Amino acid sequence: MNMSMNNTNQDLLREQYVSRVNRVVDYIEANLDANLSLRTVAEVADFSPYYFHRIFHAMVGETLNHFIQRLRIEKAATQLIANPKTSITEIALGCGFSGSAAFARAFKMTFGMSASEWRCGGYQQHRNICKANSNNNHIYGNIEQAHQSFLLYTDTSTRNLVWRTKVEDTNLIHVEVKDMPAIHVAYVRHTGPYQGDTGLFQRLFEQLMTWAGPRDLLRSETQMLCAYHDDPDITNADRLRTSVCITVPEGTPTDGEIGEMTIPGGRFAIARFELLPHEYQQAWDTLFGGWLPQSGYQPDDGLCYELYQGSPEQHPEGKHIVDICIPVKPL
Repeated sequence: MNMSMNNTNQDLLREQYVSRVNRVVDYIEANLDANLSLRTVAEVADFSPYYFHRIFHAMVGETLNHFIQRLRIEKAATQLIANPKTSITEIALGCGFSGSAAFARAFKMTFGMSASEWRCGGYQQHRNICKANSNNNHIYGNIEQAHQSFLLYTDTSTRNLVWRTKVEDTNLIHVEVKDMPAIHVAYVRHTGPYQGDTGLFQRLFEQLMTWAGPRDLLRSETQMLCAYHDDPDITNADRLRTSVCITVPEGTPTDGEIGEMTIPGGRFAIARFELLPHEYQQAWDTLFGGWLPQSGYQPDDGLCYELYQGSPEQHPEGKHIVDICIPVKPL
C-alpha cells in the first residue's frame, strides 16, 4: 500500500470529524442563549447522541456541558466589561443562564469573585479570557500526536481493515474493523461509580464465577467481558450502569442478581490494548480521539464492551490484554 496515499486519506477522514465538531462549536457560540440539548448539538454534528459526548470530549478535551458552560461564562465576563450600563441579570439571561442566582454561582466558581467585583476591576487580575482566546486556535492540538500514529493495512486472510500503531511507547497493538456475532451472556450489573475501582470489578467477577462454576458454565470457550450501558460524560456517576459478563449458551437459566441478555452483533472496531488498571480511560480516549477520527467510521448505536483476553497473572508485566469493542458505521 502507498503510505503517502494512506496518510492523505487519513488526513481527509480526520478533517471530516474536525469539520463536524467545528460546526458544533460554531453553533454553540451562535446560540449560547438557546437550549443546547445533547440531541440538538448531536444533530448539528450528524453523530449519534449516544456517542457524541465521548467524541466531543476526546477531541476537544472537555465535556460538552463544561464547554457550553465555559463559553457562556466567558461571554458574560466579556460583556460585563464591554457593556457597563447593562445589568448583570440581563447579561446572564442573554448568555443562556436560567436566572441571576444560577449565573452568580457559576461565575464565582469560575473566576473566584462575583460579577460585580469582576466589573469593578477584578478582571484586570484575571487572565482567563486571554487564555481562552489563545486556546481557541489549539482546540484539537491534544490529539495531533495520536492522529499521526496509525497505519492502515488489509489483512490478507480475512480482508478486514487493520490499523497498526507506529508509536513505540503506546500500549495499543492494533485496531481491526470486522463483523462480530451476537453474544449471549450472563451478567451481574452494577449501578454507580466504577472508574478505577479494580476491587469492584474483582468482586463482581467473583460473584459471577461463584454462580457459574457449580453450573458447569466455565468452559474453555467461555469469554469474559464488561458491557457499558451509559456514557460517563453524560450520566451522573451514581447512575452509571455496567454489566460484568461471561458468555453462556442461549437458554441458560438465571436467577437472583444474575441476569441474561444478548449483546447485538454487527460491524465493530476491535482495538487490542495491553493495560495496567489505571490506563483504561487513556485507552478509550486513544480509540475515540486518535483512531476514530481518521478511520472513515463513526460510532453506531449499540453497546460498547471490553473483551478480556487471558489473565494478568499470565502476562510478564502483569498487564491486562483487552479488546475494546465499539459498534461502527461508515462516516
